[in-house]
Amino acid sequence: MTSIILKPKKEASLLRFHPWVFSGAIQQINGKPEEGELVQVLDQQSNFLAWGHYQIGSIAVRIVSFDASLDLKHIWLDKISKAYQLRKAIGLISNKNNTYRLIHGEGDGLPGLIVDVYDDTAVMQAHSVGMHLIRKDLAAALVAVVSEVNNVFYKSETTLPYKAELEQEDGYLIGTETRDYIAKENDLQFRVDWLSGQKTGFFIDQRENRSLLEHYAAGKSVLNMFCYTGGFSVYAMRGDASLVHSVDSSAKAIALTDKNVALNFPNDKRHASFAEDAFKFLNTNEQKYDIIVLDPPAFAKHREAVRNALKGYKRLNAKGIEAIKPGGILFTFSCSQVITKEQFRLAVFSAAAESGRNVRILHQLSQPADHPINIYHPEGEYLKGLVLWVE
Repeated sequence: MTSIILKPKKEASLLRFHPWVFSGAIQQINGKPEEGELVQVLDQQSNFLAWGHYQIGSIAVRIVSFDASLDLKHIWLDKISKAYQLRKAIGLISNKNNTYRLIHGEGDGLPGLIVDVYDDTAVMQAHSVGMHLIRKDLAAALVAVVSEVNNVFYKSETTLPYKAELEQEDGYLIGTETRDYIAKENDLQFRVDWLSGQKTGFFIDQRENRSLLEHYAAGKSVLNMFCYTGGFSVYAMRGDASLVHSVDSSAKAIALTDKNVALNFPNDKRHASFAEDAFKFLNTNEQKYDIIVLDPPAFAKHREAVRNALKGYKRLNAKGIEAIKPGGILFTFSCSQVITKEQFRLAVFSAAAESGRNVRILHQLSQPADHPINIYHPEGEYLKGLVLWVE
C-alpha cells in the first residue's frame, strides 16, 4: 500500500477533517501510485491520518475515509446509505418529487462523485479517476441501498481529468432504458436528457429557488435568461404569470424548454421562447419585465478567470436591471465555485450603483439541502443567488 508522508504541521487540515491533500503539503511518497489508486496519508511520525484517492494535480489526494480500518465495500455502502437517509429525513422523496441529488461529492463524504436520481434511474458522474475506477462497485451499492433505483447510467466523458487518458464512454452500468424519461419535481414534469444534456440532464440545484419565483409570479411578466430546460419558466407559469419569455443561445435548449412548457401547460399562449445570445437579446429587446431571472453557466471554472468573470457578472446584471420595470424583481445567480459570495455580491452591487436605481436585497440564496456543504469543506458552497427589489 502506497503511503503519502506530509510535511511538518501539514496534517492540521486533515485533523480538522478537510477532505483534500494538496501536492505542496507532501514531503514523500513511498511507492509509485497510479492515478486513482487508494493510498494512506501519514504524518511525520507515521501516524495514520486518512485514506484517499491519489491523483495528479494540485489536489493530490481526495479523502474517502478518516477511519484506519479499511473495508471498502462497507465504506461505499455506509456513505451511500447515510446520504439516502438524509434525503428521506428532510422529506425530499415523495409522490410529488422523484428527482433529487443523492451524492454531492465532499458534502456526502465521497469527493469526486455526483449521483442524481430520476425516479428509477441514478445518473452517476465521476470527477476523479479514483471514483471512475470503482464505478461498478458504486453502482452495485446504489441499487442495494436505494430500493426504487433499478438503473444506473454512467456519464463522465466530460468530467474526468483529460490527462488521465481513460477513453471513457458513457453508458449503463446496470439496467437499460430507451423510453423518453419524464421526471417529477414538486408535481411538475420535466423531460430529462441524461444521454446528451448538460450535467446529469437537469439542474436540480435550483428547485427551491424555482419555487420562490413561483411565489412572486402571479400577474407578472417574466423573463428567464439562460433557460436551458425551462425550469424557472414552468414554475412561473404555474404561479400564474401573465407572460413568460425564455431565452437561451442553444436551439436544442429552447426546443427542450418548449417541450417542458407544453408538457405542463399544453397550448398555453403565455409562453414564448427565443434562441438568441443573452446579451444580444437584452440589447435589442425593448420590452421591460416585472421579473427577470439571470442564471448563467459558470463564468469562471478556475481562479485565473475570476477577474474577467466578475466583469461579466457586472455587465450582465447591469443589463438585467436596465430591463426591469420599476418595482420589479431580479433573481440573479452565480454557479462558479471559484467566485465567492462577497465577490458576486460586489459585482451585482457595482451594476446596481451604476444604474442609479434604488435596489434592495429580498433574499440571499444558496444550494438546496440535497447539495449539502461539508462544514469542514467550505469550498463546497458553489451556488450564490440574490433576489433584488428594483425601484
